[in-house]
Amino acid sequence: MDRAGDGLYGGSQVAQFELKSHAWVGPDGALTVDENDEVARKLLMLIEGECEGGGPLKAAEKFGYSKQRYFQLRAAYQQSGTLGLQSRKRGPKTNYRRTDEVVRQVIRHRFLDADASAEVIAQKLRQSGSVISVRSVERIIAEYGLQKKTPPMSSGRGTRKGRSSAYPQDRSRNRRRSAQHRTRGKTTTRRQDR
Repeated sequence: MDRAGDGLYGGSQVAQFELKSHAWVGPDGALTVDENDEVARKLLMLIEGECEGGGPLKAAEKFGYSKQRYFQLRAAYQQSGTLGLQSRKRGPKTNYRRTDEVVRQVIRHRFLDADASAEVIAQKLRQSGSVISVRSVERIIAEYGLQKKTPPMSSGRGTRKGRSSAYPQDRSRNRRRSAQHRTRGKTTTRRQDR
């Protein structure tokens, strides 16, 4: 039987976690713990606070937690075991604004009217009772690749012979240039006639 002052398994020393070496150190050896293993670190904190006599406040401070967080983790451990010590994703767990039905409606409106802007689609959806922002509609359009295609920008050098530009003002400029090339020989002869 262990005496009242003895540590775990009858030794006089108490096992504890050392932050510098990230190891659980006892009288007969050490067990290293990966510093990225948050569940192990939380469990070791609870062991120190509950079993080693240091108390919750001292254990929480040693591991970088508040006293309140210590008690939250202890309650989670008592309820769910080590699974309760895992961190959970923060924020909403579901897409409550961009539901599957809203996404389908955005895609439907985009296909029915390809020129409709995100503002117009959002307004139509709001009129039908859906709560959605313009930015959410823009995200859906981008996610599904439904953006309008824009014509390529002109390099300023003109276009090659036989190819037309996407912009009407460039086409008229190219027509004038090609007309000048065709009439150059004729204009010089006319000047000579005068």
